[in-house]
Amino acid sequence: MLKREEVETVLDKIRPSIQADGGDVELVDIAEDGVVSVRLTGACKGCPMSTLTLKAGIERVLKEEIPGVKEVVSA
Repeated sequence: MLKREEVETVLDKIRPSIQADGGDVELVDIAEDGVVSVRLTGACKGCPMSTLTLKAGIERVLKEEIPGVKEVVSA
């Protein structure tokens, strides 16, 4: 089971890059199967590039740093 604190720590590393573009990310839920749900806020909400940010950015980093992460989805 993934620990919320562990995921939040990694998100805190990513957050400054997202905030530099006027957005933010918040952790919504962590499922037992390793699926992490996040919500993109601010400028990221509704941005055409938000899927790329979610998959190529947030998901990639979380998977690299936390072996149990299977997927990151938008909540």
